[in-house]
Amino acid sequence: MMNKNMKNEKLFDMSGKTVIITGAAGLLGSQYAEGLSAAGANVVLADIDYKTCKQISSKLSDKNNSENLAIKLDLTNKKSIQEMVNKSKKRFSSIDVLINNAADQGDSKLRKTPFEDFPLKNWNHAIDVNLTGVFLCCQEVGKIMVKQHDGVIINIASTYGIVGPDQRIYGKSGQNSAAFYAATKGSLINLTRYLAAYWQGKGIRVNTLSPGGVKKGQDKNFVKKYSQKTMLGRMANKDEYIGPILFLSSNASSYMTCLLYTSPSPRDGLLSRMPSSA
Repeated sequence: MMNKNMKNEKLFDMSGKTVIITGAAGLLGSQYAEGLSAAGANVVLADIDYKTCKQISSKLSDKNNSENLAIKLDLTNKKSIQEMVNKSKKRFSSIDVLINNAADQGDSKLRKTPFEDFPLKNWNHAIDVNLTGVFLCCQEVGKIMVKQHDGVIINIASTYGIVGPDQRIYGKSGQNSAAFYAATKGSLINLTRYLAAYWQGKGIRVNTLSPGGVKKGQDKNFVKKYSQKTMLGRMANKDEYIGPILFLSSNASSYMTCLLYTSPSPRDGLLSRMPSSA
């Protein structure tokens, strides 16, 4: 039994692996970093918020005796992305996992802006961060992974990339989801499919994690309405996506690529599904 347990534990062992996490200063990005660091990974924390990344890096190094690297990253700047990749490669010699987690969701005021009046500049900025930034990260890291003939890419999409948000649940909560978020997250799912097929036979696995709503002090009425529409009857806790990330990053998912890993599906039309076609 002991030997079997040890073998199972090794499936999730990330010792010696280098993981880049974009948006590492955020609510979920920091959780991913903590879980992967605890599993033995060297974590590159990349975010426009360098100060917070530096704090998280120090905390993880002290807690897990791990080697980490904090990097300031601007996903709208190709040079910034290239510098991040080069610094990571120089520090750790390999890049084993890329988690494209960073995203522009817009502030409360912007999210409540009617679609008909939504500013083009904000739409374009979201496309630059949420989609083009991921494209560029995959390009730069993909070059290294092709040479290594080994690597994992995880694109973080969203429930709203699969189904359309029901605007009736938001009220005055300010939690409205803007059109650009659904558009970019849906695009990531298909980019994942493309890359999984494109790098077939190159030793690179590409998968998508699509989280649902996470509790973070939102308006009580919104939380109630959202929770009533989910299969589990509640929103996720921030640490509940560590397990899926560790699974997709590690050898536990060695035979999985082009996978869309989703939260419990919404029910009763929290979100309206598009009709499928042949």
